[in-house]
Amino acid sequence: MSNVFDGYERQYCELSANLTKKCTAATALNGEQKKQKVSEVKAGVDEAEALIRKMDLEARSLQPNIRAALLAKLREYKSDLNNLKNEVKKIVSGNINPSARDELLESGMADALTASADQRTRLMTSTDRLNKTSDRVKDSRRTMLETEELGVSILHDLHSQRQALLHAHNTLHGVDDNIGKSKKILTNISRRMNRNKWIISGIVLVLVAAIALILYFKLSK
Repeated sequence: MSNVFDGYERQYCELSANLTKKCTAATALNGEQKKQKVSEVKAGVDEAEALIRKMDLEARSLQPNIRAALLAKLREYKSDLNNLKNEVKKIVSGNINPSARDELLESGMADALTASADQRTRLMTSTDRLNKTSDRVKDSRRTMLETEELGVSILHDLHSQRQALLHAHNTLHGVDDNIGKSKKILTNISRRMNRNKWIISGIVLVLVAAIALILYFKLSK
């Protein structure tokens, strides 16, 4: 249903019950008091018509399945309002004899009591529906807050993981630099070892050649 329509409906029900009571009271009055009461009823009828127009606009803006139920309810309200207008016309015309006035008072009181009971039932139903809607809104708000907290927690975890990855990346970058430096050092050591090996080999060859020459000259004498 529509919370907007329910609000208009609640206002109309209260207004309708009040107008019914005023019509019943106006039949027992005379002179200026009667005119004043009738004027109040007419003003209330105008207000009721405005509420019905608002309900009609709201109902027609809703989904088809909801709109059909609300428009059926509106037809009942329009019928009630037409009956109320007819009662006002009878009161204004003054064509009511004493016996008819008494009968109208009795029927009016009965109708007022019935209308009041119906309005109370409708109001209770509307209030119950509003309470359920309010509970659903609270549940949705609580779920939204829980989801928001979960989202914040996830973002915090992702931030922590990002920091950890950046730290690991920096660490790996440092390790790569150290490995590069170590590789250069090992390469230099390897080159020096090869150079030393060639130098030692050259020295050994020179010594061998010198010894061979010495032996040759000794043996040749």
